[in-house]
Amino acid sequence: MTTTQFTFEIHARQGRARAGEFHTPHGTILTPVFAPVGTQASVKAVTPAQLFEIGTSLVLANTYHLYLRPGDELISEMDGLHRFMSWPGPILTDSGGFQVFSLADSRIVDENGVTFKSHIDGSIHEFTPEKSIEIQENLGADIIMAFDECSEPYDWEYNERAMNRTHAWAERCLLAKRRADQALFGIVQGGIHLDLRAKSANFLSGLGFPGYAIGGLSVGETKQEMHAVLDLVDMNLPENKPRYLMGVGTIGDLINGIARGIDLFDCVLPTRLARHNAALTKSGERLNLANASFTQDPRPIDESCECYTCSNFSRAYIRHLVIAKEMLSATLLSIHNLSILINLTIEIRQAILEDRFQDFLMQSGLGDLPAYKLSTEEI
Repeated sequence: MTTTQFTFEIHARQGRARAGEFHTPHGTILTPVFAPVGTQASVKAVTPAQLFEIGTSLVLANTYHLYLRPGDELISEMDGLHRFMSWPGPILTDSGGFQVFSLADSRIVDENGVTFKSHIDGSIHEFTPEKSIEIQENLGADIIMAFDECSEPYDWEYNERAMNRTHAWAERCLLAKRRADQALFGIVQGGIHLDLRAKSANFLSGLGFPGYAIGGLSVGETKQEMHAVLDLVDMNLPENKPRYLMGVGTIGDLINGIARGIDLFDCVLPTRLARHNAALTKSGERLNLANASFTQDPRPIDESCECYTCSNFSRAYIRHLVIAKEMLSATLLSIHNLSILINLTIEIRQAILEDRFQDFLMQSGLGDLPAYKLSTEEI
């Protein structure tokens, strides 16, 4: 697989945490990084210019949704996602596997792929590894994902079957891929079962992907179970390739994921919370801006935050927008929530570069490394 346009450099390590650069045809991604989710080629309530202003360097778009509407062929005719959504930086598309997983009552899985009903009009469609790659090549993202089967985390026998299908589909995705200007990542599966996760990570490592994702987490397991999987997977993936934890995006999850060698994150959480009137703070607290306690509160959402929202608007004003059902409330809260997570990864990257991530972890109070010693000697 040709990957000459994609290189990954690690500039500093502290424990398992890494600060690096992933070079793509549409720009360099400084890692660790948080990517806002633009499910339908749009990060909800936020313009591309606003994303750029808050420091966004990577945006995710959704293969399943864009295939159904407006259609991947139309996007290809419009010169691909970058031009279609007017985002000049790197874009990542998922494979559609998780969305199909979520359609549990309207899908059939077999060795060839997945047959499912559209959530829009009930029409029948089939995703195969080859179809997923074809759609993603039409979309034209910089980073694309192998088609996988995401299953519930606890059933060992089903997770083994899903893992074996994921491995077979990964090989088919590699054979189907044609574009050299896209980096195809493999996806490690296996639920919470460490034996399966180790087997999956080792198998996919042998296929030589330019990067690896960890899928099937944040789907019902405990934080301790998630961390155990990340500890294990970290030790079984190539050190010189980026690692992407899919669909995970709380402040605590980012801190603990980075401490376990994760480089890329994405999640709908910050913009979804914004549309439900909730604001994140650097301490990990969530504020419900609909609460009457904020009616006359002149403070910004977070006095330590320098985003556009906190630099210009009070909690009282944002509560007024929420109660009046003004669309601007979602925009201002989305800008703030995304800024919190994006700036968190920027701050952590700098801490790793300056050999003080251990102090950052202790000061945050959100680190959870009970079975994982963090040391500067451990590489």
